[in-house]
Amino acid sequence: MNQEVRLRVKHVVISAVVIVFLFFYSLSSGRDCESEESRSNVVAERWAAGQGRDAFLPNRKGPTIYAVTPTYARPVQKAELTRLSHVIRLVPNIFWVIVEDATQTSPLVTNLLSRSGLQDRSVQLFAKTPTNFKLQGKDPNWLKPRGVEQRNEALKWIRKHLKRDAMGNGDAKVSHSLVYFMDDDNTYSTELFEEISKIERGKVGVWPVGLVGGLMVEKPVLNRDGLVLGFNSAWKPERPFPLDMAGFAISSDLLLDNPQAQFSYEVERGYQESEILRHLTIAHDMQPLANQCKNVLVWHTRTETPKLDAEKTLQKSGKKSNDGMEV
Repeated sequence: MNQEVRLRVKHVVISAVVIVFLFFYSLSSGRDCESEESRSNVVAERWAAGQGRDAFLPNRKGPTIYAVTPTYARPVQKAELTRLSHVIRLVPNIFWVIVEDATQTSPLVTNLLSRSGLQDRSVQLFAKTPTNFKLQGKDPNWLKPRGVEQRNEALKWIRKHLKRDAMGNGDAKVSHSLVYFMDDDNTYSTELFEEISKIERGKVGVWPVGLVGGLMVEKPVLNRDGLVLGFNSAWKPERPFPLDMAGFAISSDLLLDNPQAQFSYEVERGYQESEILRHLTIAHDMQPLANQCKNVLVWHTRTETPKLDAEKTLQKSGKKSNDGMEV
């Protein structure tokens, strides 16, 4: 009998312990859920306040960067510009200056700007390359200078735009902005534009470019004081500025102060960069960026020309695979 009573008491005690444990566990779980819910609400509030998605966007503030892109009609044109538009959408202080090698602007580029939401952060220009300077047939792409007419048209528009803005605002001094020649066949990190935004008034900024000139990287060479001594170029190193178009950007006040600074058909192959820079700066006065020219943030990549033999055969029969479509 006593043993039976002791057994019942033991069961009651065990049951009480289990009940107490479950009670405190439920309270703890409730607090955890409440804490998790609170954290979720905080994250949502931060996201709504612009601290979420926007936190990943560089250059939320900074000088306007006029990104100049010469382009021309070809099978990969829309693909190239689409890739570039995705970078530009991530960098809010870029203003895109697209210049087509044509006698008028094209619906393809207009549609691309509209669909990417960049129509308010861009201008669509055109400038036709003279026939005698156009590549013919199977000419290698290095035979004649490319983008001269288009880049000069962009410079003309930028200078006019900056002067008009200054007059409209009643400012004696043009607001700080920068000009970068952003070809559509290169690959760009958004970090590059953080670096470009650091360029000071009256300066030309420089940095390394990957996969160019027969080297893994072309870069400015600095001395112990961080001044540009020269460049490690392997191709025509005797050039005054042996660097790639993707490897520098210009403070716009230099372009306004030196209206003669532009590109030319009359210079030797590979001298377009030197042609404009010789009016603006000297190597020692350039501003090294990208961690003292140790980081590669842009690459001189090129899209492979697509093989369209089947398409050509189809066209001979009066048909097209892309009939009525924009590819």
